[in-house]
Amino acid sequence: MTVAVLIPCYNEAVAIAQVVRDFRAALPDATVYVYDNNSTDGTRAIARAAGAVVRLETLQGKGHVVRRMFADIDADLYILVDGDGTYEAQAAPALIARLRQGGLDMVNASRVTDRTAAYRRGHVLGNRVLTGLVTTIFGKRLTDMLSGYRVFSRRFVKSFPALSAGFETETELTVHALELRMPIGEMPTRYIERAEGSTSKLRTYRDGFRILRTIVVLLKQERPLAFFSSIALAMLLAGLAFGIPVVIEFFRIHRVPRLPSAVLALGFVLIACLSLMCGLILDSVTRGRAEFKRLVYLGFPAPDCDPDYAP
Repeated sequence: MTVAVLIPCYNEAVAIAQVVRDFRAALPDATVYVYDNNSTDGTRAIARAAGAVVRLETLQGKGHVVRRMFADIDADLYILVDGDGTYEAQAAPALIARLRQGGLDMVNASRVTDRTAAYRRGHVLGNRVLTGLVTTIFGKRLTDMLSGYRVFSRRFVKSFPALSAGFETETELTVHALELRMPIGEMPTRYIERAEGSTSKLRTYRDGFRILRTIVVLLKQERPLAFFSSIALAMLLAGLAFGIPVVIEFFRIHRVPRLPSAVLALGFVLIACLSLMCGLILDSVTRGRAEFKRLVYLGFPAPDCDPDYAP
């Protein structure tokens, strides 16, 4: 089986050579691809000297790089990993073995560390909150949604739409697997801090809000009935809050002295009805999209299932 190691990079000159060497040592038969995202520190030259196949993606953002890599490269198995040197290359054979033993489409490397510098408490809390939100909505099958280290089958990669632009691509990858009910797995892997002189491109609050926005957008796209029903319920409750006192007063004095409140209540109820109708219509559209995505997914061969495979 052909294996491709995909490493998206932006200004990772400090770590990229070691990352490439580690993966070439862990997977001697794999091809290591480094996709540079407009680096200005010589990342491309260093990666090429270390033995990687180097290509360039000019659209800025990890999501753009992932989209380009998935489109360009043909392989049986794909390993997607960040180029910052924080993930354990030696775990790659075990991740592949887990995928092949179960005939899975994705194996997620959940991060395990006791180093505060590697995984700050704020990031741990944010990851738990965002992962909990996604798994509550789409299915509780992963514990580390934002891990940048995963193994994929060919049919996962070639059926993945890759619409996001930045760090929210991990959320999109997770929801794609959960929505199509793919066979997936997860393995704990060691996570360490960046090398001295290397800086993270993740902006905690900015990227956290972008990921949260992506979750809301995916909820609207994949669960429109639940999304619009929630809005309808909120509007209906607001309409009842304004309308019930008006109705009570009408039955008491047979007049509507608070006409603005009555109009406002009617407006809220009408919005609730429209929102519910939108949810019902879009739910039918989403089911058709889901069937189409499933057919595209099934158009590629399943990964070989070898229960006795060992690295």
